Amino acid sequence: MSGFVTVVLFFVGMAVFAWAFRSVARALKPDEPVFRDMPYATAFGYIFGLVAIMGAIWLYALSRDADPLVANKYFFAGKAMEAFVLFTIAAWLFRVVGRSIGTNGSRKLFRQMPLTASFGILMIILYSIAAIFAGVIAPYGQDEIIQGVAANIVPGGNPAIGGNPEFPLGTDQLGRDLLSRLIYGAQNTVGIAFVTTLLAFFLGGSLGFLAAVLGGWFDQIMSRAVDVLMAIPSLIFALLLMTIAAVWAPRLGIPLTLFMVVIIAVIDSTRVYRLARAVGYNIVVMDYIEAAKLRGEGMGYLIFKEILPNATAPLLAEFGLRFCFVFLTIASLSFLGVGIQPPLADWGTMVRDLAQFINFAAFAPQVAAAPLLAAGAIALLTVAVNFVVDWMLHRSSGLKS
Repeated sequence: MSGFVTVVLFFVGMAVFAWAFRSVARALKPDEPVFRDMPYATAFGYIFGLVAIMGAIWLYALSRDADPLVANKYFFAGKAMEAFVLFTIAAWLFRVVGRSIGTNGSRKLFRQMPLTASFGILMIILYSIAAIFAGVIAPYGQDEIIQGVAANIVPGGNPAIGGNPEFPLGTDQLGRDLLSRLIYGAQNTVGIAFVTTLLAFFLGGSLGFLAAVLGGWFDQIMSRAVDVLMAIPSLIFALLLMTIAAVWAPRLGIPLTLFMVVIIAVIDSTRVYRLARAVGYNIVVMDYIEAAKLRGEGMGYLIFKEILPNATAPLLAEFGLRFCFVFLTIASLSFLGVGIQPPLADWGTMVRDLAQFINFAAFAPQVAAAPLLAAGAIALLTVAVNFVVDWMLHRSSGLKS
């Protein structure tokens, strides 16, 4: 039986079970609105969730099998489930502690916070700690080639399959500790992305608010220039400019990373400009803006004292989204070889340098873990920031459910 037919029969079976589940529930509990008014899609979702949980338990049991070959084959599945449970418990405890400790405002905030937002904030705090104190936390330097240690040590620390307990995440092709480079990658990738996003918001937000206040020819010129820049795919445009900058950076004696920060900030500031201009136009027509103009207030006062405080909520939500896009753009450029340059550790570069180990995933999953460590760090931070952004948008929208 082909894989496609198996998948089709699997979903057909779940559809039948969902219909049976809803029918039996309505027959047993006809007066319960939950079952009486349950849509078929909801019933299917319950069955799908149950099957997913059972499948996860089965895969975890295989990862703990007594047969080393079977356990090795499902190594990743087991570790992923352990990490999921650990992070969920940590997020729940973080929310419980936040509801008990702190000011009245912070405790109220944690009481309103969903578990996903708690997880996102906890991950952001952990990433920030790793980035700020990388030099203290990391056991080795980010570019330190450890003498007397073999290259390409397998992650996991199991000597039977080529691991080393002293290097739980293994070493790369040059004999550098992957744990140290992963920690320093948080400092470089996340830190540079944060600075780039701040610069993009300063440029785009200032020009957007200025266009909303001044209008006229300034607004037309800026808006048309932004339209031209936004018409070009951002990653391709950044790759083109970084290729040019790679030629001029050595001649000018300027680090290529500095060029990257400016290029990505300018490209991403166009998105911030459109949002700031739209929000600013809705604010400048308010009566308090007219009153400030009649008092003779200057342009700086109007932008930073009147418009900016009333545009904080949408800009903060956009900051989270922009940070994710900038973060992924930097990782993509580094993966292509024109982003953050050696000897700085970078997650995109780590994925590129260790990508060849994925070829061994079929018979040695621990070997394939090397490039997935950095990729997982990128994905985890992206998901965490988006969880927080979703919660912020929900709060700023005024929705209560």
